[in-house]
Amino acid sequence: MRVLVANKLAPFVPGRLQDIGCQVTVDAAAAGPALTERIAALDPEVLIVRSTRVTEADFHAGRSLALVIRAGAGVNTIDLAAASRRGVYVANCPGKNAIAVAELAIGLLVAADRRIVDNTVDLRAGRWNKKKYGAARGLAGRTLAVVGVGQIGQEVIVRARAMAMKVVAWSPSLTDAKAAALGVTRAATIEGAVANADAVTVHLALAKETRGRIGESVFAAMKPGAIFLNTARGEVVDGPALMRAIQEKGLRAGLDVYAQEPAGSDGPFEDPVVGLPGVTGTHHIGASTDEAEEAVGEETVRIVAAYASGSPIPNCVNLATRTPATHLLVVRHADRVGVLAGILEVIREAHINIEDMQNIIFSGGEAACARIGLSGPLPAAALLRVEAGEHVLSVSQVPV
Repeated sequence: MRVLVANKLAPFVPGRLQDIGCQVTVDAAAAGPALTERIAALDPEVLIVRSTRVTEADFHAGRSLALVIRAGAGVNTIDLAAASRRGVYVANCPGKNAIAVAELAIGLLVAADRRIVDNTVDLRAGRWNKKKYGAARGLAGRTLAVVGVGQIGQEVIVRARAMAMKVVAWSPSLTDAKAAALGVTRAATIEGAVANADAVTVHLALAKETRGRIGESVFAAMKPGAIFLNTARGEVVDGPALMRAIQEKGLRAGLDVYAQEPAGSDGPFEDPVVGLPGVTGTHHIGASTDEAEEAVGEETVRIVAAYASGSPIPNCVNLATRTPATHLLVVRHADRVGVLAGILEVIREAHINIEDMQNIIFSGGEAACARIGLSGPLPAAALLRVEAGEHVLSVSQVPV
């Protein structure tokens, strides 16, 4: 099985993949047209990326490509629609970098409160200004609003509470019971969460409904001089609205992600927000710790091993949760050659599409049960033909 690794991963990953029978090619520089060319030349079954974009052209370039793994939490850099049209599994490694991102969020919080970066810049320039930088607010007893309470948000909550901060949180799935278990106050809306907070940290996944969600209404609700943190995705924040809030309301910001980032690991960066006073920025490094890299590497190997063994793909993000099937055909049959082929031929001749199919083998290997999702009901005559088939034990059809 050919595997192309198109980003730098934990050093043990290629060797571990070879141990399970993979032919591994590592090309950490492959991106854009160069990645498309490598896929066309190698024709891998599995592509592993970290931050590199995977486009429709990449899916068309690899005839054998069957699995793309995002060695990280999000999948916004992968064209999921193109993958699904080609029948390519897309999987990710959720939660494996949660602690690393949470640690950076807390680091940016402290840096913004104590203006650590500005302190350092002045010292390196030979300027001593203890009076200016000695006026910090402090964090103990302050309120932190956590917007998005997935695994990263929960890790941030643990660390904020350990620093004696009060936490108010909002998330689409956050219930009163879960909030109580986390030791936080649940807000009904994002605007309600940030209204009385001294600091706000964003941990929303990027989706159609979250793109630009942190905008004018959120910044208008925040207190003047509050701290704003984003270690999630740059696109969930309305950039111009954030800049206005920094300039007009005196917000301080700690940012690890930006709407426009260089495609590779280095290159020019032109987002003007980092030039504003009170902004601390890092280079989208939230997940970049040795611990997180090793955890993601282990999960990546686990996903490839599952695919190689024919097992269900862990963390697959582009499978239909509900198929267009309107009826379920259930056929108990002897586990013999040709039984399923005969059933499928009857369905084909009835011009009905199979939307889902599972054939379950019972212990001993003598009998099986086929569960076939159909785009419409199989006519009575066709049902009788299936039932009359050799080695067919029983047939039933039910609407779903």
